[in-house]
Amino acid sequence: MRAVVVEEPGGPDALVVTELDDPVAGPGEVLVDVAAAGVNRADVMQRQGAYDPPAGATHVLGLECSGRVSAVGEGVEGFSVGDEVCALLSGGGYAEKVNVPVGQVARVPEGVSLVDAGGLVEVAATVWANVFMAAALQQGETLLVHGGGSGIGTMAVQLAHALGARVAVTAGSQAKLDVCRDLGADVLVNYREQDFVEEIESATDGHGADVILDNMGAKYLGRNVDALATAGRLVVIGMQGGTRGELDLGKLLGKRAAVMAASLRARPPEEKALIVASMVENVWPLLDDGTVRPIIHTTVPLADVADAHRILDESSHTGKVLLVP
Repeated sequence: MRAVVVEEPGGPDALVVTELDDPVAGPGEVLVDVAAAGVNRADVMQRQGAYDPPAGATHVLGLECSGRVSAVGEGVEGFSVGDEVCALLSGGGYAEKVNVPVGQVARVPEGVSLVDAGGLVEVAATVWANVFMAAALQQGETLLVHGGGSGIGTMAVQLAHALGARVAVTAGSQAKLDVCRDLGADVLVNYREQDFVEEIESATDGHGADVILDNMGAKYLGRNVDALATAGRLVVIGMQGGTRGELDLGKLLGKRAAVMAASLRARPPEEKALIVASMVENVWPLLDDGTVRPIIHTTVPLADVADAHRILDESSHTGKVLLVP
């Protein structure tokens, strides 16, 4: 099969399309013929040499995909050859075939095409696990999403809006803010021109954000704490702004607030299976009826994977970029 690997870390041209042996569905696994794979910021970090795969995982890039089941391993129940599925991966999505633990596989929602589902699972699982399972966002609370125009951002806006929360977003262009508004965002902040702490304080009459979903890390740490409400929860899921920052514990204690950081990739399969099951139970009905949908910026042939990464490097996209074999 064709697959994408990185032989030497670097820019988009470091991505190499090569030939590898086809994977085999082992016990408890499903083999998927890939229809599309989502391109994620974590893939960019892996390409740059800043995010190695977990121990035992393939070095083929790609943390999510959609496709058709071509084989099932021993002990697999609930899926059969020919089923249209999407999957959460530890790697391997940038390929024509990938084997996946069955607990990380889900049916393609009725309201989503097979190709568009390639950009669904990683963002939906990330948002559901962090905003709702960990931070326990409630109806009527305010969620602040940094990078509202990203794949994760556009999913977070839709889910929080659908479940009755008030949503604020930051983004770097009016075009991205317009998309967020159309998806249900109530408060729009252009981080190039406005201070999000001031804007959140003004929009909430001084209350602050009950939950913040942050992809920046160190750069925003102190200001995120400033923007939190009393008993607020800050969830850090990215480090685009660095890994080391200063935290005012006195301010955090005074607000009785919490700071947590989480990633999906390195979790054991049992934890991922629990997240996927909860996601399917709670998010899939909203996708089935069209209340929520994956936002797809463009699709790129697997052979042109470097072009897909250039789009992410430029941050010129809104929603997801997909690779199609």
